[in-house]
Order: sequence, then structure tokens, then C-alpha cells
Amino acid sequence: MTVTETGAAELTKRRLTTLYETMCTAAALDTRLLNGIKRGEFATVIWPSRGQEAIPAALGLALRTDDRLITTYRGLHDHVAKGVPLTEIIGEVLGTSVGASKGKGGTMHISAPAHGVMMTTGIVGSGVPVAVGLALAAKKQGSDRVTVVTFGDGATNTGSFHEGVNLAATWQLPVVFLCQNNLYAEMTPVEETMAVPHVADRAKGVGMPGVTVDGNDPVATYRAIAEAVDRARAGGGPTLVEAVTFRFEGHYAGDASKYIPKEQMARMRAHDPMVTFPRTLLEHGFDQAELDEIKAAAERAVDEAVRTVVAAPPPDRDEIQLDVYADGLVVTHD
Repeated sequence: MTVTETGAAELTKRRLTTLYETMCTAAALDTRLLNGIKRGEFATVIWPSRGQEAIPAALGLALRTDDRLITTYRGLHDHVAKGVPLTEIIGEVLGTSVGASKGKGGTMHISAPAHGVMMTTGIVGSGVPVAVGLALAAKKQGSDRVTVVTFGDGATNTGSFHEGVNLAATWQLPVVFLCQNNLYAEMTPVEETMAVPHVADRAKGVGMPGVTVDGNDPVATYRAIAEAVDRARAGGGPTLVEAVTFRFEGHYAGDASKYIPKEQMARMRAHDPMVTFPRTLLEHGFDQAELDEIKAAAERAVDEAVRTVVAAPPPDRDEIQLDVYADGLVVTHD
């Protein structure tokens, strides 16, 4: 099934505003960190998500605070959408004590359980079985909590993905598999890694619904994700949602992305959600001044968070001994 229609008129102005606010914050965060790295302001590494902002914005609107999220190293925008404070995100990226993991995890390993972010993984495809476990726990607890796991197109070629979706479908678990298909697995185009036209087609093999949506359209993406989340919450089992998008930066900060044809880049930039969605909003009752202020406010918030993080101390040396085991855990040798 393919979802393409925008349907922005179906959402309230407040919800449309929330979508755009999240998108602007995610874009501002990505741009600010990349610029800081390029200028030598700080030394770190990120995996840019510029161009993919519509997907996490839609996801954040569809989830409850207590719903669980597993994301990847290219997931700073997902953290923003799930409500993780900017200082905690940036603090982790720059390795200071105000980070979500006290500066000990770095970009690849941010976790913020209070906001439902249970794990960020640096191993492609490895988040899928963890998400299945979280969904199984919710089902056994009798909770209506939903777990969402996000990943790229390359992850769908791993054994962990195929094993995970098969188990989730067999046990009818409350989990949504969200593929942010940016058409490249690191430096390899998607058509060189799979024979089916859509990642969502792989859902047929395990007997679950598969949906392909324009991942640059935040409203259409919201509708697809919300339907999958509602289905999972009601006991209807898992869904594979493929949101097709593009990234406008390299695989990592500093990657010149010479492997992307210039014609393709130009064609995809014409569909940049940070350009097209404001046009949609103008057609649905917003004015340019409102949109300009939302974007400016997001940039101010990111700048302020960077200043706070840069001024914060690194983790104390004693922190290396902390957070190794769960509180109250007793290890026996019986």
C-alpha cells in the first residue's frame, strides 16, 4: 500500500505547527553541529540527517510520552521529536556532563528512558530485536505501550531485521518498524542492495502490513505512522512503514558524498521538506511571519543549548564506575 496524499486540512493548526517546530529544530540542530565541526569550534562526529526532518516530526506527533523508541546513530532528529532536551542531546554529542548519558555514550549511544528513548545503536540493524523485546515486555505486562524502531534501508538487509520482523509478526507484538529510506546505505544506492522495489514489500514475507509513504511529506507520514501505532496499540500487531526520503549531507560529517550523482541531488533538493512544507502551511492559513518566527526560535534554542553544553564540564572521572549495573541488581553465583 502506498500513502501519498497530503491531507493537511485534516490536521489542526496546532498539530501542523508542532510538525513544523520539530522539523525546524531538527534541521537547526543538524546545521549547527555541522557548522561547529567545520569551523573547528568543537571536535566530534555526527551522522547528518538533514533532509529527513519530516519523518521524526510525524513520529513524535503519533507517539505518547511513554511509548518506546529505538533509533540509530543517524537519529538526533528522532531524539528531538521524542522530546529529549536539546542540552541532553548536544551534551552527549560533545561529551559533557549535561548529556543524556552524562557524556559517556556519545552520538551513537544516546539513551533517555524518561522520554521513551531506550537505546541508540551504532550497529546497523541491531535495534530491531531489542525493539521486539520491548514490545514483548509490554504485551506480557498487559500494557498498551507501543514500541517504534527506526532504521535505514541498509538495515533491512541484515539477519537481525528479518529475524525480528518475523518474530514480531508471529507473536503479533505492538511494534512499528519504521524505515527511514534515504536511498543510500552509507555510500551504496538502495537499488544495488535489494531486488524488490520497496522496503515495505518485505513485510509480505512475514505476513504483516507494509506501507510506503512519501517521507518528505510530514502529514502523509504522520497518517501512515499513526495508523500503524493505533493498530499496534489495539492489539492488531506490527506494521512495516517505509518513509522514502533523502539526506543532503554525506554519510558522516566530513564525507563529501561524491558518490551521489549531481543530477539526483538537484532533483531531490527540489523536494526538501524544509522548503516544500512551509509552502503547504502557507496554503493552509499560516503567514510568512509565523513561519519565520518558528524557524528563528528553533535556531535560538539550538544556539542557547550549544552555549550551555560548551560551558559544562566533562564527566567526572568517578563516572566510569557508575551506571554499569542497574540500581539494586544483586549478582549471585548460585
